Amino acid sequence: MNSSLNVDGAELGKFDSLAHSCWDPAGPFRTLHAMNPVRLAYLRARVGLAGCEVADVGCGGGLLAESLALAGARVTAIDLAPGMIEVARLHAAESGLAIGYGVESLEALAARSAGAFELVTCMEMIEHVPDPVALIAQLARLLRPGGQLVLSTINRTPRAFLLAIVGAEYLARLVPRGTHEYAKLVRPSELAAWGRAAGLVLRDVSGVQFDPLSLECRLGGRPQINYLAHLVAADGPA
Repeated sequence: MNSSLNVDGAELGKFDSLAHSCWDPAGPFRTLHAMNPVRLAYLRARVGLAGCEVADVGCGGGLLAESLALAGARVTAIDLAPGMIEVARLHAAESGLAIGYGVESLEALAARSAGAFELVTCMEMIEHVPDPVALIAQLARLLRPGGQLVLSTINRTPRAFLLAIVGAEYLARLVPRGTHEYAKLVRPSELAAWGRAAGLVLRDVSGVQFDPLSLECRLGGRPQINYLAHLVAADGPA
């Protein structure tokens, strides 16, 4: 693994080993299947997706990328896990969707396509990289003036530790054990500061409520565990 890339090789291998099951709604990614409609609704409420140039960074097996393409967006989707991209390409082909998938780093995409995108999405990735500050800076490079960045992650709170790590990973086993490290979880205040340093303004933070028993997901409430964040390039309209 190239040491200049903002990636943890162990984390990457962990997710790549699960690629075969990413489209199984009852498999290890079932929480993402439950959250995907909520994420899409959040994006629709803020961005006109039809014809929108979108980069989905850390796309995994393509759950969100396919939803964006079905909504009419022109999607470039990257991930460093080859198994995930292979599965994503096959599933998109079966669905008749044209999505620009690539096994590519964020750094490489930012170098060749700086300022190319109206919307950048980065879901459940920031808590898995060694340098989240650098991640935000590179994501910002992808945006056009006034472009929008939407991330999802988990807050670093005692409640998140109890429910998202102990409860979801070790008791309910909704996600594989060791998926999250508490110290790497991100507070909204930290995200806002990192965004400002990269020329972004935090417009919104919305909690995402997930019921581990019913596997139902809804938007709203305090962002004590999962949350979505919307940032806009500072030179965009107020």
